Amino acid sequence: MASVPSDPPETDLAPTAAPALRVEELVKTYATGVEALKGVSFEIPDGSFFGLLGPNGAGKSTLIHCSTGLAMPTSGRIEVFGTDAIKKYRQAREAVGLAPQDLNLDWFLTVEETLDFHGGYFGMPKADRKERVEELLEAFSLVDKRDQRTRTLSGGMKRRLILARALMHRPRLLILDEPTAGVDVELRLELWHYVQEVNRQGTTILLTTHYLEEAEQLCDQIAFINEGEIVAQGTSPELAGRFGVETLEDAYLALVGRGELSRTHLGELDAGTVE
Repeated sequence: MASVPSDPPETDLAPTAAPALRVEELVKTYATGVEALKGVSFEIPDGSFFGLLGPNGAGKSTLIHCSTGLAMPTSGRIEVFGTDAIKKYRQAREAVGLAPQDLNLDWFLTVEETLDFHGGYFGMPKADRKERVEELLEAFSLVDKRDQRTRTLSGGMKRRLILARALMHRPRLLILDEPTAGVDVELRLELWHYVQEVNRQGTTILLTTHYLEEAEQLCDQIAFINEGEIVAQGTSPELAGRFGVETLEDAYLALVGRGELSRTHLGELDAGTVE
């Protein structure tokens, strides 16, 4: 995939001295009584690459949904570049690009129409949309697919389109929810390279992933979320040190109470068997 200019758009948001995302005492209780978030607080500095790791059901998706207006928090505060994302949702949402885990494409649109319609939704002028569509088709190797209906694309091509669509309106904050789930190794590495480049150009990225090597490779800060609470935050070495282990993987296993699955532990067991 080629390089793409990722200059953030001019918006009415607060100056970039504010964190890209600030979450304060966020609570989300569903009608069923399930408390998905229990007073979550953290900040993502502008320009950083931030990882959010946790087991299924930990609250990652709920946090993303609240931050992008897909769900209304029960209480607490969310700010996007200093703008209240609950009271001023539309302003805040303009600065956010979301690549969800689900392949939520309109199966009746072509690849080109998908990008163009997304740009129109965010108020991009026609000429700007046309130029941006060409940039992204080239960057994600989708030029030859531009007139194909999205339902005919391979899984990997759909993933590329989801990410391209999220970047269409040049967001200042890009949220990637399991962006490489189900893709082959080659495409995963291509996507790693691309999002690293986007981040180097100044876009803040929030990544959720179950691939711990992905978080280690890409993220400068990582937070562990479990049972609706942020339980630890820091660099990969800092998190390993906090849990008294050597790797991020072992720290994660300690978090979820499955330390017996540690490669180190299994290696010791194998060594004992040999002896």
